[in-house]
Amino acid sequence: MLATRVGVGAEPQPDPPQSSDYALLKRRVKDAGLLVKQPWYYAMCIAANLGMLGVCLLILVLVHNNPWLLALDAVALGLVSGQLGFQLHDAGHKQMFEANWKNHLVGYVTGGGLLGMSFDWWVDKHNRHHANPNHVDDDPDINNLAIAYNREQALDRKGPMRWLAAYQAFAFFPMLFFLGISMHVSSIAYQFTGAAKHRLREFVIMGGHQLVYIGLLVVFLGPWLALLVIVIHKGTAGFYMASVFAPNHKGMPQIDDAAQLDFLRAQVLTARNVRAGAATDLWYGSLNSQPGPGRAPDRPRVLRRGRRLLLRDLDDPVLPGAPRLPPLGRPTAAHGEGVNARSRQLVGSPDLLAEGHHVEGHHQEEAGARSQDEQVEDLVVAERRRP
Repeated sequence: MLATRVGVGAEPQPDPPQSSDYALLKRRVKDAGLLVKQPWYYAMCIAANLGMLGVCLLILVLVHNNPWLLALDAVALGLVSGQLGFQLHDAGHKQMFEANWKNHLVGYVTGGGLLGMSFDWWVDKHNRHHANPNHVDDDPDINNLAIAYNREQALDRKGPMRWLAAYQAFAFFPMLFFLGISMHVSSIAYQFTGAAKHRLREFVIMGGHQLVYIGLLVVFLGPWLALLVIVIHKGTAGFYMASVFAPNHKGMPQIDDAAQLDFLRAQVLTARNVRAGAATDLWYGSLNSQPGPGRAPDRPRVLRRGRRLLLRDLDDPVLPGAPRLPPLGRPTAAHGEGVNARSRQLVGSPDLLAEGHHVEGHHQEEAGARSQDEQVEDLVVAERRRP
């Protein structure tokens, strides 16, 4: 169990028995005032995002005859879309306002109206991710057709997808440009599932967005320049969002039902800390200051950096978090190459792949491989040795 400290340097006081570590940490976060909503801060953020969006749209009209300036403006529009994505994220976590209808209003207007994606789909998918971070079966963020996140997933791929898994480290960054399109497709597909609760509302909002977005671009720019702006805008937005989401969990330990981790440690050990700074906070929408967001998902963005004041005083050495982030892209590319090295040996060997066997050398690798529990234990030991 954790031990609660009244202040820095104070003697640790034992926490009440039968309290989970997560409950104790959340109580500490709440007592520190880090769950108090900050509506005026979010009102300023929304106004700033809408202002930047308006400027980008105005520039599109003013430079409509210059394809080079249009391309630069489309890049800026993609970055603004990323910031709107953070606005959607915080609304989905109900971090903005006490009244849920206000959070939902911001979510639907931002998601469907400004970004053209389903707010309900994102909330459903993101909540399942937080409930099962890096879980090989239950986390939707590491279960998709584009990328194989572990050896078992690579073994299950067939045909072209098997080839892609073998070389995904090289294809990873180019594929990021398609994330925006993928989110649109997933948003539409979600409406045809039983999980969709507001199908008509979502279709109306997303349909209205596409009609206005594509229609106005074609009217003001013509079809070819409109296509140029759309491709660059969606590509930039997708790459931006992926550059924020991917480093958090990719390359970190993956867990399954046998891992026997409680909720709090599952959040912490599967997430990577990203060192805070003015530029990093802006790029990451302050998500870098909230490792293991499931610990307090409704904490306002402006208060996230206060979590260090709590975590640095915890007695449990696991909780400060996993290793900090190396230069952007290294963890994801390195992890992808690790899967590639195994997968490339299997390309062209459908029998071996189908039967789950491995080429010579894999048996030795399996014999020397460490179990998931041992990997987690390594992290625990490493955290205990940190000053």
